[in-house]
Amino acid sequence: MDGLAVVIALAILVIVTLMKGVRTVPQGYKHIVQRLGKYHVTLNPGLNFIIPYIDDVAYKLTTKDIVLDIPSQEVITEDNAVIIANAVAYINIVAPEKAVYGVENYTFAIQNLVQTALRSIVGEMALDSALSSRDQIKAKLKAAISEDIADWGITLKTVEIQDINPSPTMQAAMEEQAAAERQRRAAVTKAEGEKQAAILEADGRLEASRRDAQAQVVLAKASGAAITLISDAVGNEELPVLYLLGEKYTDALLRLSSSNNAKTVVLPADLPQALRGILNKA
Repeated sequence: MDGLAVVIALAILVIVTLMKGVRTVPQGYKHIVQRLGKYHVTLNPGLNFIIPYIDDVAYKLTTKDIVLDIPSQEVITEDNAVIIANAVAYINIVAPEKAVYGVENYTFAIQNLVQTALRSIVGEMALDSALSSRDQIKAKLKAAISEDIADWGITLKTVEIQDINPSPTMQAAMEEQAAAERQRRAAVTKAEGEKQAAILEADGRLEASRRDAQAQVVLAKASGAAITLISDAVGNEELPVLYLLGEKYTDALLRLSSSNNAKTVVLPADLPQALRGILNKA
């Protein structure tokens, strides 16, 4: 019985030893092997053999692209505006041994590196430029951190700016500013319209006055010509002149009598004598 127990124990030991010496690495991963606590080799996908009890698989890393979400943070622009920005980085581990031995926690380190670089880049830009220049920020951000993470055996595939928006306080201030600007433009437009209307009205009055003056000049000239013609026609004869003046006088009395404001119309008893008086005064 003792011999059988020993055989069974040896068999178990052999099986365990073989299992420890054989390592299967899945596709898309690499394993870091340490020998007596020191880096020894990197195992590629497939069947691999190590020395049992001496070699140990210390780290298992993926070789597939890793998506790192960069948390949102407040960033102050060059013109002292506060915006909230976050990003997402796509990385790939090309040298697993550098990733595990070059930095304590590569995901945490890259996240902080991207946040720091993002604050630095946006801090050199004005608010309007920062909000409208995502591609420019992306290019500067990638150039800023690619060289640093390359020392850790990691390649930055790309980095994208997810959101870059003014802070709630800044958004409220921008909305108030936009409303004030709209009101200012409306006031300017109204004032400009009133100004143009006043100018057009003044031009109309000026043109009407000019035309009235021209009409009066024409009427005066016509009246002068008519008087000249009448004077030439009647000569020194009094009767035609009396007839013309009487006709004008009668028309005036008719208009006066038909007016709503006329209360009493006084007619001279001797119309010819009144006309002669007008002529003598003239």
